[in-house]
Amino acid sequence: MNENYLDNARVFKAFCDETRLMVLSLLQSGEKCACVLIEKLELAQPKLSYHMKILVESGIVSARREGKWTHYSISIDGSDYAVRLIRELTQVMVDETDAEKEEYCG
Repeated sequence: MNENYLDNARVFKAFCDETRLMVLSLLQSGEKCACVLIEKLELAQPKLSYHMKILVESGIVSARREGKWTHYSISIDGSDYAVRLIRELTQVMVDETDAEKEEYCG
């Protein structure tokens, strides 16, 4: 697991807001222009930019410029990393010394 806790926290920050979850839901069907996201989510451009910055910094979403608009899509690598991260962080690891300590604590 990547021991860079700041990078890992960015992944979880991306998932902890309902607007960002709605963006991810819209991106599941493929790349979307910021103009489409603004319309569908009924957000002002600065508000969308704020949320997209967090999603892109997390690595879960990729961005590409085309003219004056940015197009966003779910990053396969970023998505895979997020899945691995949650699995690794929630994996229970017990060794014999831990099991022995549990027996004596109660």
